[in-house]
Amino acid sequence: MNKEKKSPGAAKAFGALLRFYREQAGISQEALGRKTGYSKSQVAMIERGERRAKGNFVQIADELLGAQGALLTVAKEVTASAVAAWFEDYLDEEAKAAGIYSYENHLIPGLLQTPEYARAVFGCASPPWEDDELNAMVAARMGRHEVFHRRPLPLIRFVLEKVVLTRPIGGTPCLKRNLLHILEVAQLRNVEIQVMPEDCETHAGLSGPFILLETAERNSQLVYVEGLSGRYFLTEQPELGDAFARYGTLRAQALSPKESYKLIEQVAREL
Repeated sequence: MNKEKKSPGAAKAFGALLRFYREQAGISQEALGRKTGYSKSQVAMIERGERRAKGNFVQIADELLGAQGALLTVAKEVTASAVAAWFEDYLDEEAKAAGIYSYENHLIPGLLQTPEYARAVFGCASPPWEDDELNAMVAARMGRHEVFHRRPLPLIRFVLEKVVLTRPIGGTPCLKRNLLHILEVAQLRNVEIQVMPEDCETHAGLSGPFILLETAERNSQLVYVEGLSGRYFLTEQPELGDAFARYGTLRAQALSPKESYKLIEQVAREL
């Protein structure tokens, strides 16, 4: 199971505290960067809450700035649920993407999960997570939902297999509450949710789930693929263009957003 970042608020709190102690100590961002192996711009990004401190940065900064353990304590709120290395780059891109296009065939996507559903998903891990780790991961996943309301509004699209709507992860009541949440999200003007009907004999997503991202400038695109054999980005042509074309075909093969909304309503009502 993925470990995910704490919400941006925790990172900003750590960044603000780091800046306070740095300025109190009379040390520049550039000087702190030299001591920690970071560039001046990277230190600035940490102070703005845009980048998570890695490695021994916090330990060195706490000692150098005379924070007496304060930075170490606050850093736990940011790093206790640190993402796995292979997922961190994706979350960095997701947080600033102008377009997010997701296809899922097993679970309700993380961006559409309720805390209860997310807890059930993380609770399936073997060996199990400790309670504090599980709580941190659920909070981190909920923090990702801020992307729906970020300005400027990103375009967010989902194509979900119908089985995603019927698999009772966390129990039937949990699933029903998550479906009702999905219906609320679907009403946001920058979001479209489509369902792939179960009687569709074949479609363009049979190779597995994937996520497409567009940058804010819309001059760069990424494809994130996750599976048993590995997790990776596609950034080069022709694979990149093929993936975006495949997603367009998927959307054409799925039910329309209006039809999908009605189907989700029906499934929730029958639970």
